[in-house]
Amino acid sequence: MQNELICFQIYHGVTSNTKPQIKMNTTDKKIQLATATFQSGYNCAQSVLATFAFDFGMDRDTLLKMATPFGSGIAKTQQTCGAVTGALLAIGLKYGKGSNGTDNDKNFSYQLAQQLMAQFKEEHGCTNCLALMDNLDMNNPSDIAQIKARDLHNTYCVKYIQTAIKLTDEILQQK
Repeated sequence: MQNELICFQIYHGVTSNTKPQIKMNTTDKKIQLATATFQSGYNCAQSVLATFAFDFGMDRDTLLKMATPFGSGIAKTQQTCGAVTGALLAIGLKYGKGSNGTDNDKNFSYQLAQQLMAQFKEEHGCTNCLALMDNLDMNNPSDIAQIKARDLHNTYCVKYIQTAIKLTDEILQQK
């Protein structure tokens, strides 16, 4: 519950004593919220997707649960970066083909997803979690020790989350 209060306060620009924080644009608020969510123990996919709960009028807890298996490159397989998959889920929520949708909706969603992935790759070199983590295996105890010693979650992963938020927010402003 404390984490939800902090996230609410960040998003709405208030502190516990209700004084307004420094005015931030929406993207900056989302970056701050996603970072705080990640640093509260949620994975990269959860941190990205749940940040957009307010935009979609959805329950953060539902989105946190939905994105859980996508963390650490999808179920700790270190395939596609969880920050990217969380972003793709957000794109799907707005632009995806629903029960009354069309193939044009699906194709537009694919186009935007490809745009996000290309821009992320341009900024970070790839979308593969293992490569983004210097080829350190999150399932190997000695590699886990290196990840912790180098504080990669708070250096690399936070950057990937912030990029995903920025790119997703730009895409969600379209159409």
